[in-house]
Amino acid sequence: MALTPKQEAFALAYVETGNASEAYRRAYNAGKMKPDSVNRKAKELLDNGKITARVAELQADHADRHKLTVDDLLRELEEARQAALTAETAQSSAAVAATMGKAKLLGMDKQVIEHSGPGGGPIPTMPTTIQLVAPGDNG
Repeated sequence: MALTPKQEAFALAYVETGNASEAYRRAYNAGKMKPDSVNRKAKELLDNGKITARVAELQADHADRHKLTVDDLLRELEEARQAALTAETAQSSAAVAATMGKAKLLGMDKQVIEHSGPGGGPIPTMPTTIQLVAPGDNG
């Protein structure tokens, strides 16, 4: 499973940062590229089976080396959150950061996009009326 030096650098940077676009910028000459182009190229690399396998291998090595699980991280973040909330001077920003760390680990930190209709208001909806007709009834 031989990768090019740049592909290996991408895999290493991706495992380090967790961000494909940032990993692409570190491994390739992307200084003059538009963010959309960087994003597309990074996705293409992640879709490459050899690179995906290498990333999985690196992640497994990290997990094995550190003997760390998602449950361990969640437990630590919850302890930090509770400590921030129960401190003499409650540190809400620290509690929020710990909560968001937990959400990120669990993949629950996805951005929600609210759509709006003309003029920026909510999208107008019309109620749906369903008329039930008995068999043999022409309504």
